Amino acid sequence: MSTKPSPQTDWREQRRLQAVKLHERGWQQNKIAEAFGVTEGAVSQWLKKAKTQGVEALHHQPPPGRPSKLSAEQQAQLPALLAKGPEAFGFRGQVWTTERVAQMIQQAFGVSYHPAHCSRLLRDLKQSQQKPIQKATQRDEAAIQTWKEHQWEVLKKGQRRKAHDRVCR
Repeated sequence: MSTKPSPQTDWREQRRLQAVKLHERGWQQNKIAEAFGVTEGAVSQWLKKAKTQGVEALHHQPPPGRPSKLSAEQQAQLPALLAKGPEAFGFRGQVWTTERVAQMIQQAFGVSYHPAHCSRLLRDLKQSQQKPIQKATQRDEAAIQTWKEHQWEVLKKGQRRKAHDRVCR
């Protein structure tokens, strides 16, 4: 969402830079790897990158890809909009699917998002997509149970007899 490095990437950047400084002081790669809890291969890659591209290459790089279509201000509004519930945007039921989130973003901000990307937005907001239960509203649970107890047993017995007849002939 934003290009500002997180504290975790800052920490990783500092680790890479510190590894180069230790190498310049005469530390061996295996000792640097041991000190930072990484593989020797990782240290080797950091040192090679610093040697070929300069120490600046070890700094945090913004993630590749297209910038977000929503501004930081709009992204900050998303949790409040989601909290209003789907019915506030004309949907039936209280389930936020990714398709509904995409439509809500279109309504609220005039920005179109693919539903698959909305799952990433929700994950970044510490929200989860919801999947509606796919059961018919007119289901008759009592009739289903009766069918399972009576008809299903008859069908299962019939299948066993047919299989037995095929094997024994």
